[in-house]
Amino acid sequence: MERVVVGLSGGVDSSVAAALLHRQGYAVEGLTLWLMKGKGQCCSEGMVDAAGICEQMGVPYHVVDSRDRFQEAIVDYVVQGYEAGITPLPCSQCNRAVKFGPMLDYAKTELKADAIATGHYARLRQNPETGRTELLRAVDRNKDQTYFLYDLPQSVLQSVKFPLGELTKPETRQIAAELGLRTAEKPESQDLCLAEVHGSMRAFLDRYIESREGDIVDQSGRVLGKHTGIHHYTIGQRKGLGIAHSEPLYVIAIDPMQNRVVVGDRNSAAQAECTVSRVNWVSIAEPETPIPAAVQVRYRSAPVPCSVIPLPGDRARICFEEPQFSITPGQAAVWYDGDRLLGGGIIDRAESLEHA
Repeated sequence: MERVVVGLSGGVDSSVAAALLHRQGYAVEGLTLWLMKGKGQCCSEGMVDAAGICEQMGVPYHVVDSRDRFQEAIVDYVVQGYEAGITPLPCSQCNRAVKFGPMLDYAKTELKADAIATGHYARLRQNPETGRTELLRAVDRNKDQTYFLYDLPQSVLQSVKFPLGELTKPETRQIAAELGLRTAEKPESQDLCLAEVHGSMRAFLDRYIESREGDIVDQSGRVLGKHTGIHHYTIGQRKGLGIAHSEPLYVIAIDPMQNRVVVGDRNSAAQAECTVSRVNWVSIAEPETPIPAAVQVRYRSAPVPCSVIPLPGDRARICFEEPQFSITPGQAAVWYDGDRLLGGGIIDRAESLEHA
């Protein structure tokens, strides 16, 4: 009997993932990574529900203390990013550095399991010609989470199961209710766990970064107002600038060296291309020539046509067919061919804005 360790957050999605695998005859064991204290769904309250789900199914439950790893790989990473004037994307970093890789290693070495599973909405497909495990969008496009999974290596994808990939969220809720799972009516977490635990992302950052007032300037360097700390701002931001102007202004650059925020009109916040680093090619091997694709530069943004040009050193250049608004350094650019996720990487600081 194949043994599968299911990552349980204490929410309805991971609960149903575990229940489905258990019903299919797998030898299921539950596992929660203890990331931090607080009310976040990944933490102490979630452990209670995760343990309860395993008790309902009559399967073993494990908790792994990952707080030190989370502090170093996520909390420090996010804080250092905001201090440097970028807007880090912690979720994909967490999936690779804290969750999937370490969980798979623990499952195989300590629990002698064959695979791991999670409640992410994504699908996998084996390509017999290339030998690669391809990552596909979920059937429920509103819940598709492949954007946050782009950084997983083949060594992990080949030992992962996503039981919810073919389901919609309402179907997941229905299954939870039919099985009488204690998490069936549990509300969905809406915030990044760091923000959820601390009350807001601003409160989290203020705990680690000293607010230092500075200038808000236009592209010519003319002072238009004052900011409350560069970590309170992100590229594309319009609200909360506190500037009276004849037309809407947006943050187009953050200059940590001079402690200033640069603003401009919407056109000045658009870019025709960007470079990305730490590129991970997922469903295909790195191509030798440019390829057409559809790229997402934010989780909720629509994919747009582009050309992806591979560069040396795990980098790539993304050339958009039409200029895109608010390309944010530190966020992920993830490119697809239809439902198939080809690859992704972290958006670099745009050269044209560095010297604004």
